[in-house]
Parts: sequence; structure tokens; C-alpha cells
Amino acid sequence: MTTGDDERRPQLSRRRLLMGGAAAGVGAVAAVGVDAVWRSSSSPAPPLHGDETVSFHGTHQAGVTTAPPAHATFLGLDLRDGVDGEALRRLMQILTDDARRLTDGRAALADSEPELATVPARLSVTFGFGPRFVERAAGTAARPSWLRPLPAFGIDRLEERWSDGDLLIQVAAEDPLTVAHAVRMVLKDSRSFATVRWSQTGFRRARGSERPGTTMRNLFGQVDGTANLAAEEFDRLVWIQEGWLAGGTSFVMRRIHMDLDEWDRLDRDGREQSVGRRLSNGAPLTGTQEHDEPDFEATNSLGFPVIAEFSHIRRAHSEDPDEQILRRAYNYDLAPSGEEVSDSGLIFGSFQADVDRQFVPVQRRLDELDLLNKWTVPIGSSVFAIPPGCGPDGYIGETLLE
Repeated sequence: MTTGDDERRPQLSRRRLLMGGAAAGVGAVAAVGVDAVWRSSSSPAPPLHGDETVSFHGTHQAGVTTAPPAHATFLGLDLRDGVDGEALRRLMQILTDDARRLTDGRAALADSEPELATVPARLSVTFGFGPRFVERAAGTAARPSWLRPLPAFGIDRLEERWSDGDLLIQVAAEDPLTVAHAVRMVLKDSRSFATVRWSQTGFRRARGSERPGTTMRNLFGQVDGTANLAAEEFDRLVWIQEGWLAGGTSFVMRRIHMDLDEWDRLDRDGREQSVGRRLSNGAPLTGTQEHDEPDFEATNSLGFPVIAEFSHIRRAHSEDPDEQILRRAYNYDLAPSGEEVSDSGLIFGSFQADVDRQFVPVQRRLDELDLLNKWTVPIGSSVFAIPPGCGPDGYIGETLLE
């Protein structure tokens, strides 16, 4: 009698073969069916927007009056010791070349991940200069009088890690991967000239979530930025008209921590009274639609103002037509710690031709009485000069550096 591996090896019977084949057939049919259903349910394919671009070249830099996309990262850089005007010229030529390529959907020079550059998704890259940048480039006489830290406000609890800086780089796009790649490229090419002082990342609703032009909401649930500057006022109140900044503007950036945990304790009526607008649609308490003009003279049955003196929209309002700014804000949300449920807030940005004439008076009124100060606190503050745009053969900052 023969013994060995043949006796222990399972026998492949006709029944086993047929059953296995049937099972495989069922699996194949199921896979084909699922694939067919998927292809059927996903037809027609949704429109793609990743190849959309925002022109880098022009009289003004992109990213100022451009419709804000869903994602943005703001970088504040400090110049290294010994970086002089000639080095700054080289830096801005390099960064301009990076930005014009990336915003066009092309890889920057020496890009080690060029595949990530092929989806620009309305990418814009905007540069701003702090006081020390301007002085190193062209001396103190070139620095505008408003290019300095803001006056001290009583509500401020500013932290150095979120404030000031020599060079601002604003990177914004509809896709966070596009933003991340662009940020990496500009930082790689600036590291021999500058170090990162701070990085702040913000978000809005994703494209397609709401109709274009819908006013953003902040994390308090409020419609945020209804009374923004109209396009017909840009030439007068946003763009600077003379000097090396002609065609440029100024940028104030405020990082505002929002106490959502305490806000949760306030009822809906209290929330609307503190702002002066309805949470449902952003209408003023004296109106029904978001863009209705608030009536600050209206009173209730007891004779009290419908829009309280301490409300945010009343404090922000000015009878002076020059005290207006162009807002460009983003929400931020960090991982909480300890007993907190959230560590959230607003990256508030404003563009204006003159910080002292337009931004500071409004902020002083908010500092004095705005009830929202009970739930918000500014923890970061910076002021930058935004130089004009450039042509295909130029670079950002050439009006200062040449």
C-alpha cells in the first residue's frame, strides 16, 4: 500500500469544481452589476472646476477683489538678518515666478511634486509687505504712515505668534490640496531669505454648497459681511492712487477668537440683539431681507431702539462715506483642549486705501461698546502694504524694489 502526500491531499471532485465555478460566476456577475449601477448612477458626470484659473497678471494683484474661494492659508514671514534690498528683489522675482506658474496650473521650477500643480482650482497668490520689508527695500521714507501696528484697543489680547510680520503671502483656492502644495512651494523658495512667523488657515462653504455671491456665515451662525464695500467704490476706497503703491492697497489682518462655548448659553433673541440682525437670513431687525437698510431710529412699543446702541451693526455703521472697508474673512477651527468643546474664530481681513482713515475709526467704535466683545477677543493683528500687480515680464514689488 502506498502512503505519502497523495493520501493527505484534498481530492478535487467534480462537485467541488462546479460549486467553486458557480461561486466565482456569482461574484463576477455581482461585481459587474455593482459597476454597472455605479456607472449608471453617476451619469452624467458632474462638472469639474479644477482647471479654472484666476489671472495672476494685471494692474492689481489677484486675491483682493477676487471672489473669495473656499480655502485660504495666510503666511507671515520674518526676514533673515542681512537680507537687503538686492536680496529682496531676488526673493520677489522667485516668488512671482512661482505664483504665476502655479495659478496657471503649471508646476513651479524645481517642483518635486509637479502632478499636484495641475489642478489650480481658482488659485490666487497675493503678496504684502510689512514695515521692515519696506524700510529694508527703500528706506523709511518709502513707508506709508499707516504701515505700522494698529493702535492699542482695550479688547485686544494680542499674541506674538499671530501678529505682525515682514512679508505676507495669502494663498487661496477652491481645493485644500492645491493650497497646501502652493504653500509648500513658496516656503521652499523663500527659506533662505525668511522664516515662518505664523501660518493661519481658514475656510468658507465649499463651492456649490450655496449660490454664488451668498454672504458667508461665521461659526456663530451669523451672516457675516452683509454691508461690504460695493464694486463701484473700489477705485476710491480700496486702490491707492499714487506713489509706489499706486494700484495697490493696504491689508489689516485680525485673528479673532470666538467663545462658542459661552455663545451656546445665549438664547436666540439675545444673539440677534447683540448683532442687530436676524440669524435666519441676516436681515436687520428693522427689515425682512438681508440687504434692507437698517433703521436705527425705529423704536419698539416701550420706546427702546429696535436695533440697540450696543449692537454690532450699529457700532460698525458710520455716517462718513469714507469709513468703509472691503472685508475678506475666513473661519478657523482648531482641535480643542481641556474642557473646551471648540477652539474657533474668524480670520478677519480688510482691504482699504488708508488704514488710519477707514479702518481705525470703525474699530474704535467697536472697541468702545460692541456687545459682541463679550464673546470675541482679538488675539492677532497685522498690517501690510499690498503692492500693485505686474505684467508677464515683471514681478510683484518692482515699483518699490527697482
